[in-house]
Amino acid sequence: MPRRKCEGGIFERKSGNASIRLESGAIYNGQEWVSQPLPYGTHPRLIMVHISSEAVRTQSPHIEVGATLRQFLDRLGVYPNGGPRGGYTMFRKQMAALAACRMSLGIAHSHDHVAQITNANPIERFDAWIDNESNQQTFWPGYLELNPRFFETLSKCAVPLDPRALSALKHSSLVFDIYSWLAHRLCRVNKVGGIKISWVQIKEQFGQEYQSSKDFKKKFLGALRQVRSVYPDARLEVVPGSLILYPSLPPVPKIRVLIPGAPK
Repeated sequence: MPRRKCEGGIFERKSGNASIRLESGAIYNGQEWVSQPLPYGTHPRLIMVHISSEAVRTQSPHIEVGATLRQFLDRLGVYPNGGPRGGYTMFRKQMAALAACRMSLGIAHSHDHVAQITNANPIERFDAWIDNESNQQTFWPGYLELNPRFFETLSKCAVPLDPRALSALKHSSLVFDIYSWLAHRLCRVNKVGGIKISWVQIKEQFGQEYQSSKDFKKKFLGALRQVRSVYPDARLEVVPGSLILYPSLPPVPKIRVLIPGAPK
């Protein structure tokens, strides 16, 4: 998702043979369709973490959003300036934008010259209360249903993120993205010697808006230092021309449940 508010209703990013496209949508308020902007910044990222966590916790694609989202945001302390009311208003707007947007994933298979386009919308259905008492209608998040394929992927591949880390990194979308990437990537590295990722590949994934590779690398390394301060088990090395990622523990260790009478 965009890190900053962007003009227009389309956002595209390409990495390797894959490309993702986001298109802004609209929400019906009972009388007319209200156009929504593209979701951007840390707000929709935090919302997706919450939605995904709730789906995994309850083992259900059906999620009651309103009260649980407020509790989640309060735990993260997302209102250091201005108090809960103003902060939650922005989250409501980003929730509506996220629910309304359309996501498409394109993958090119060079070996057979085929391009595969997939509907990548995480949210299948979204119900919201409409506040008609204020001068400007607002949408209160209520209930949502996840896309079945997205929920299936979550059930199989989700990696929990540390709420303390999210709270510390909520000020920057870039830092947030790097933390999420390393959390999912490092625990899946299975080569003892690690895997090498070039700065060209890293910039393609995280810094397409930067004209200068030097400026991007400086920004990325500064963000990486913040990530490592909250993810001390992340094992990686900066070498000339690339990063080396080594097998690492996930941010939140797996919990083993012992059943009485079962073999240990």
